[in-house]
Amino acid sequence: MLEKGSPAVDFELVDHELNKVRLSDISGKVVLVFYPGAFTSVCEKELCTFRDMIAKFNSMNATVLGVSIDSPFANKAFAEKNRINFKLLSDFGGTVSQQYGGVHENFIGIPNYTVAKRAVFVIENGKIVYAWVTENPGVEPPYEEIQKVL
Repeated sequence: MLEKGSPAVDFELVDHELNKVRLSDISGKVVLVFYPGAFTSVCEKELCTFRDMIAKFNSMNATVLGVSIDSPFANKAFAEKNRINFKLLSDFGGTVSQQYGGVHENFIGIPNYTVAKRAVFVIENGKIVYAWVTENPGVEPPYEEIQKVL
């Protein structure tokens, strides 16, 4: 798991529109929001909260990226249903999730069902300046704390 002060691990993932997104190509600050799964109640509430705060993040020169192990097709349907106004990246296979905040294996008792742990990382100039990870998928991130970091 990456921590505050660590260099950010670069990656390239596909977004919900099937476009490749490389972390190192984004200028300014990046807020990586790892979420366990599309169409789950806590994830929906969390991503809609980030959606509603996007103007504040934009004014702070911060790009929000959602990341889950879901397919880009599930992420697209989720983004459309909830009018998500930032990119949702598919970490199909969980490599990036594993490097950043970790994963829950055999989630909710289902063999081979792996999801990202709920986590938020703020990256600036290639370094992690904020890291929050929870073992409890029912806990939402501290939104005000994230804004203060930015």
